[in-house]
Amino acid sequence: MGVRIKSTGISRAGDTFSIVELSGAAARQSMERAGVRPDQVGVLINAGIFRDSNTVEPAVSALIQKAAGIGLDYVKEDPRSFSFDLMNAGVGVLNAVQVAQSILATGSAEHVLIVSGDTHPSMTRGAGDDEFPYATSGAALLLENTDEPEGFGRVHTVAGSGTPAIESYVDLDTMGTRGRGLMTVIREPDAEDRLLAVAADAARLALSEAEPEQATTALIASTPTGAFPERLAAELGIAPNAVFGPDLSQGDPHTAALPLAYDAALADKALDGFTHVLFVAAGAGPSAAAVLYRLPAPVGAAA
Repeated sequence: MGVRIKSTGISRAGDTFSIVELSGAAARQSMERAGVRPDQVGVLINAGIFRDSNTVEPAVSALIQKAAGIGLDYVKEDPRSFSFDLMNAGVGVLNAVQVAQSILATGSAEHVLIVSGDTHPSMTRGAGDDEFPYATSGAALLLENTDEPEGFGRVHTVAGSGTPAIESYVDLDTMGTRGRGLMTVIREPDAEDRLLAVAADAARLALSEAEPEQATTALIASTPTGAFPERLAAELGIAPNAVFGPDLSQGDPHTAALPLAYDAALADKALDGFTHVLFVAAGAGPSAAAVLYRLPAPVGAAA
């Protein structure tokens, strides 16, 4: 038994810059696409980092759960649902996949919904915000158990050493009463190289587990820089035409990068002809995670 992606959902800033609303919309879309009712989702995991008004309490996952319409009734007969935040910068989505695998293995939940995405804490992008490096978007992965060969393998994680490559914090001494709408982000000059090193190590661990055919393995990686996925592909010997990424026109989608890229590749049928997707995420720490995902076999093809 394995865990597969049942469906995806995405949402982009437009009428709102609220990550609660955008993640909730992405969650609803993923359920609608899959024909799954809210009461069939046992657990929601939020991997987003930058949230509305720098909210600390309550857990943002609970706010997103409400926006998604999951577990809103409190009567004895209703199925139970649970949500929590899991924050590990750009690596959070793959950490959430790892947790979801354990939850689904117990049979305690029919589906696990992972949501991710970030926004400027002011929920606007006005003057003075141009240096904020992250795009506003929401994304969702709806996961379920499967008896088919497709699905996720083991999630491999690697932790780097030294000081953080990327830091973000609210500087209370200088922000004063504006602290709920501002965030300081510091990226070390060698951040990309340090993230690349741990990402390549994690990716090699994931690839060594199954040893898939290189020509039929696609790469979807996080995007701390626009060149990061291509640099990682070169390190791993993956062809440039097998690298798929999210739209970076508005900046780095950060925690939403992997699901946004996967959703776009599916919509464009870009993964036709591939048997596996190597998901790789890196951020902050520096830390990285990688997992090999076996795609469903085409209809009529041998498993």
